[in-house]
Amino acid sequence: MSNPEDNPIRKSPVPLEQCGAALAFDIVSDRWTWLILREMFYGVGRFADIQDEIGIPKSVLSGRLSQMIENGLVEKEPYRDGSARTRHAYVLTQKGRELTPVILALMQWGDKHLKDGKRALDITDKRTGTPLKVAIVPEGGALPLRRLTYTPIWDTPENKV
Repeated sequence: MSNPEDNPIRKSPVPLEQCGAALAFDIVSDRWTWLILREMFYGVGRFADIQDEIGIPKSVLSGRLSQMIENGLVEKEPYRDGSARTRHAYVLTQKGRELTPVILALMQWGDKHLKDGKRALDITDKRTGTPLKVAIVPEGGALPLRRLTYTPIWDTPENKV
């Protein structure tokens, strides 16, 4: 459904309380949450590492992680790092991993409109090496996320500012 320019629609076809996007915004509603999701998408899951990567205050990170756990996006996973003390890393749940296409779509949009087409990441099919992009596809036509491979390209000549 689109909004034709010559005849603007005056009311959305879906009430806010019935709209999946509006309901999702309640759960992932701020910049910090998206940046934490981004880090976890890349595999960064230790509290201190997330904090260092995005520059988030400890109290804010703690609060966001608690909310993300409560909303079922993240879970704690115990690990030991050379000491007797057990620590916890944060990992995406299936529900959290299913936000990957949203993050990739935002990245793709940002690269195109905010970085003049300069990508920092190539997304390819692990099996074939075929470049991939986020798009609307027919049902059943999408590639499983396990078949994606991510290759940083931020330091290539065409992406240097």
